[in-house]
Amino acid sequence: QVQLVESGGGLVQAGGSLRLSCAASGRTFSTYSMGWFRQAPGKEREFVGAITWTSNAYYGDSVKGRFTISRDNAKNTVYLQMNSLKPEDTAVYYCATNGRPYYFSKLRDAYDYWGQGTQVTVSS
Repeated sequence: QVQLVESGGGLVQAGGSLRLSCAASGRTFSTYSMGWFRQAPGKEREFVGAITWTSNAYYGDSVKGRFTISRDNAKNTVYLQMNSLKPEDTAVYYCATNGRPYYFSKLRDAYDYWGQGTQVTVSS
């Protein structure tokens, strides 16, 4: 069974930085893409970014230039480095992956496994 556990959320002032981690277990990590999504109260779950098995990263328009996704296959972990945070980045952040190796998508419905989420709050 695939398990994803996020960590690293918290409260930060606008302009600050946070790094989220997502530890994966239950299957081979290196051949699967990994995604990050977020959901603010009353809003749809939004694509933040994703990284392929070859470590190519893609980002949503609202975070381009500020957020960076990386992965460490030796540690079965994917990271989301968030810089220049804004109050509108406040949300629960989720790590996700899909059920097929060598497959990539930006679509929420393409992801089969989700972490429990970690809260990020950015104060103004």
